[in-house]
Amino acid sequence: MEATLTSAKNLKGVITVPGDKSISHRSLILASLAHGRSRIANFSFSKDCLSTMNCLRSLGVEMEIDADKVIHLVGKGLEGFREPSDILDCGNSGTTMRMMLGVLARSHLFAVLSGDRFLNRRPMGRVVEPLKKMGAHIWGREGGTKAPLAVKGTRLRGCDHRIEIPSAQVKSALLLAGLQAKGETSVTEPFPSRDHTERMLEYLGADIQYGDSYSRISSARGLQAKDIQIPGDFSSAAYFLVAALVARSSEITIRDVGINKTRAGLVEVLERMGADVVVSDRRILNNEPVADVTCHWGALKGVEVGGEIIPRLIDEIPVLCVAASLAEGRTVIKDAGELHYKECDRIEAMATELAKMGAHIVPTPDGFIIEGVERLRGARVDSRFDHRVAMSLAIAALAAEGETTISNFECVDISFPGFLDVLRSLME
Repeated sequence: MEATLTSAKNLKGVITVPGDKSISHRSLILASLAHGRSRIANFSFSKDCLSTMNCLRSLGVEMEIDADKVIHLVGKGLEGFREPSDILDCGNSGTTMRMMLGVLARSHLFAVLSGDRFLNRRPMGRVVEPLKKMGAHIWGREGGTKAPLAVKGTRLRGCDHRIEIPSAQVKSALLLAGLQAKGETSVTEPFPSRDHTERMLEYLGADIQYGDSYSRISSARGLQAKDIQIPGDFSSAAYFLVAALVARSSEITIRDVGINKTRAGLVEVLERMGADVVVSDRRILNNEPVADVTCHWGALKGVEVGGEIIPRLIDEIPVLCVAASLAEGRTVIKDAGELHYKECDRIEAMATELAKMGAHIVPTPDGFIIEGVERLRGARVDSRFDHRVAMSLAIAALAAEGETTISNFECVDISFPGFLDVLRSLME
């Protein structure tokens, strides 16, 4: 599927975005490990989250979806899982594969996890090796670093882990393994990564302590089922924040969006660039901070972005490149080498595709150097089958002269089904 967009201005409206994808994954997994009935509302029915749902159903987890798209799930704990009769298909979802490895490592089951051709070439050694340190039995291609991955559940021992590159997915897998392991498990990172797993474990009653760069868990307490209301996805909201900034005379409000500080680093960077971002009606929902966020059109200036903030905006860097391409002066993004290993090489992809649109953007080993231009130009660009690249290029098209056609745009369903419908509603 191709998507064709033209320049736009006067984007106005109040919108909501789908439920947070990261929290949706965790809600299903942790509710399945809890004991009792859970009700999960505002779940993200994106392809990635459906991969997690299908894996859990293959493990015998009972869940139903009512007419309001609320999930009713019966958790029976890890001992309630049954051995799958077929491969667990993780689709394109690295979150599904990594977190399920952490869960299954301590189970009584044998399972094989695989995904699509893109997921199966992504590196998994960063989660497999520390799980093996805890006693896990995991095998796979290239020395257990690539899927398909086979796991045979066994008893695990708690360990102290130090992660060189912050990763919420790796950290979450280790905490889920530690939830069932003998003794305590701790994870230390050089910079804070997303803490959605820690917050939900705490909400469901786990014996967990966590701070900016440190998390510790033990198996002293099991999880108790609770109702979960999932906030709007900040990564999905990010496209509309930048749309308001680059489309002249625009003002967009996103309601009920998660603003967890380990996730919403983009707001800090946009404010440093001179953006008018207003966060209002702050509140707490299921241990997660939530608010309404409004962004207005305005001039931006280049900044330097790197260090501890990178894990807090890693998924928003593609759309940040769009904002930087239209800012006055130079923007330098560094310490983001992890982007090479996402659904595609996002550093190469964003540099190549935005350059086709007239951006002055140079890739570096761990980021970008971007010199802002006054206007982009329409072009035929390639999403690389990466949902975040596709949606970022759609926002760039709003500030480009002429038509922009984006190939393989159906990949946006990985995280944001209906993205174009929401965007076009702001143009009416």
